[in-house]
Amino acid sequence: MSAAAPTRDLAPRGPAPDAAEATPRRRAIGRPSPWVYVLAAIVVFFTLLPVLVGVIGGFRTNAQLAENPAGWPDPWVFDNYLNVLQGSQFWRYTLNSVAIATMSTVLVVVCGIMAAYPLARYQFRGREGLFTIFVMGLLFPATVAVIPLFIITTRELHLGNTWAGIALPQAAFALPLTVVILRPFLQAIPKELEEAAMLDGTGRIGFFWRILLPLSRPGMVTVGVLAFVGSWNAYLLPLLLLQGDMRTLPLGVADFSSEHASDTAGVFAFTTLSMIPALIFFLTAQKQIVGGLQGAVKG
Repeated sequence: MSAAAPTRDLAPRGPAPDAAEATPRRRAIGRPSPWVYVLAAIVVFFTLLPVLVGVIGGFRTNAQLAENPAGWPDPWVFDNYLNVLQGSQFWRYTLNSVAIATMSTVLVVVCGIMAAYPLARYQFRGREGLFTIFVMGLLFPATVAVIPLFIITTRELHLGNTWAGIALPQAAFALPLTVVILRPFLQAIPKELEEAAMLDGTGRIGFFWRILLPLSRPGMVTVGVLAFVGSWNAYLLPLLLLQGDMRTLPLGVADFSSEHASDTAGVFAFTTLSMIPALIFFLTAQKQIVGGLQGAVKG
């Protein structure tokens, strides 16, 4: 006699209680609360409100501003912006700011990537201690060293009232943040990639130029934009070292505000135009900035 085959329960079985509850719970965790968007919208509104007031104020007359400071242009006036753009003073200040910010950015990116590369890829004695020095540099404000910088730049280096006299100190103070951002980014690059390059006959310098630099482009753009915007907005050091036609755009805004204190609409127009170059530069590279910061965090 053959043994009876074991009966199988053909009734459909639902998912386990834990699995059924895990999916909605996981979705709930991954979806931000609507209050997060409301709070973000409030923060963005109050952040952009002064900027919008300045931009719109440049399209109004002084009489309109005196009558209703928070009103809308009626009619729209373009003379304030045209007067600023037609004057040579604005373009002279802009040229100085662009030149100093570009020099500072190039120095920061070149020196930063060269300093972060051995700290990220080499194993040597005292590596962490050297990196700690760069981290401690973040705690050292530039205002503390203003007087020594003024003495060294003007008396020792003879770079007073020059572009290089501003670009060099600004690059030095931006270097710690650059190394802190680039080091974890470079550490995240797989070592297998470097080993494969070595097997193909590429040395460390060749790996640095041919492979590591192209892969580090998001991080380099990130630190470059931060250095450019920081140099563009610098005020104290240019105030002490620059005079006359060599002054930068932030100093030009202060000078224009003092000389045209009664022309409030013109001051709004001058201030708005001074923000545009840095804003365009930042918006153009925003995707690279996000990628660079993500790489630094993952590293």
